Amino acid sequence: MWKARARYIFGRLLHGVPIVLAIVVANFFLIRLAPGDAAQVLAGEAGAATEQYMQQIRSQFGLDRPLAVQFFSYMKNILVFDLGYSFRHGRTVASLILDRLGATALLMFVSMALSLGMGILLGTIAARRNRSSAAALIMLVAIVSYATPLFWVGLMLIILFSINLGWFPTSGMSTVGLDATGLAYALDVAYHLVLPAITLSFFYMALYTRLMRASMLETLRLDFVRTARAKGISERKIVRRHVIRNAILPVFTMAGVQVSGMLGGSVIVESVFGWPGLGLLAFEALFARDLNLLLGIFFLSSILVVITNALVDLAYTMIDPRIELARGRSNA
Repeated sequence: MWKARARYIFGRLLHGVPIVLAIVVANFFLIRLAPGDAAQVLAGEAGAATEQYMQQIRSQFGLDRPLAVQFFSYMKNILVFDLGYSFRHGRTVASLILDRLGATALLMFVSMALSLGMGILLGTIAARRNRSSAAALIMLVAIVSYATPLFWVGLMLIILFSINLGWFPTSGMSTVGLDATGLAYALDVAYHLVLPAITLSFFYMALYTRLMRASMLETLRLDFVRTARAKGISERKIVRRHVIRNAILPVFTMAGVQVSGMLGGSVIVESVFGWPGLGLLAFEALFARDLNLLLGIFFLSSILVVITNALVDLAYTMIDPRIELARGRSNA
């Protein structure tokens, strides 16, 4: 079975290759529709915006070449995973991304786990206690959370828990000047992670709560639930063994789709909290017109989305083995 699942994941990843390439092409041309380039930014910072100086910068970074030549050169490099050079940081794009990837991966993993866990729990409670005051309160909180901008949530959490109460730091991933390793360093990072993770998971928790409640209510009305009740199985066992297992599938589907949205949300959250991840790096690259760096981040993001959706499909087969069985019959 594990070999079959491995082959399936490999097939899904292969199908994702043309999607990633299409995204790479679209990003290359869309980014260049924005006004300004690296030469204008550097010339402005140097205080010397003469045409000769700007032409020298464009020649140095290959910006004076025809767009078609730049495109084919970029695609040739992408095929060998050469993401180019960042003029702003004076380093290769790959090394910059690798330095920041861990921070963003940690933030997204914790936020996804928090939003999924709380969303499934609150959605289950709201469905089990439908039409009660507890369900009404949960759905009210979910609606308000869904409609609240992430940057506003982050700023309010900073004002309340950092400035007024002094419980958590306002920014950064670790305490400045801290000389710690191992468990002490991990606890310090976790301490700095609390507010950014809550902020990023706020919107998605509301989304998963509403979706889980709707899916639970629909599943509770199906025939197999009535049959289980007629056999005298307890309501708690029915919900735990049968209803949640079926109702959770749409939530996992949405979670896979929302990975790209969470990557976009990390730009806002990392900017608000000064979290040193890819989101903050992309924000800085955009204003500096560091196109190679920006394209590299987009390229990695598209790969992460494809991989995550393949893993979500794999999770389906673990939650409900009938999906694997149905696929095997259709292939036969």
